[in-house]
Amino acid sequence: MLTAAVSQADLVSRVRAEYLEMPGLRLTEGQAQRLFGLTALVCQTVLASLLESGFLWRSPTGIFALAPR
Repeated sequence: MLTAAVSQADLVSRVRAEYLEMPGLRLTEGQAQRLFGLTALVCQTVLASLLESGFLWRSPTGIFALAPR
């Protein structure tokens, strides 16, 4: 679970690394929350950051995947 010692930047980097390690990874928000051990709010914030940067893409059905390059 998230601790006060872990910054949002660290979490974004961690999730980014997981997607780079497994380029075929496709997760719903709930799956990402469980996989990364994050609270709902923290997971939403991390995924939103990765969407805004263009690193992730969200399908119309809510699946988060690497954005096409």
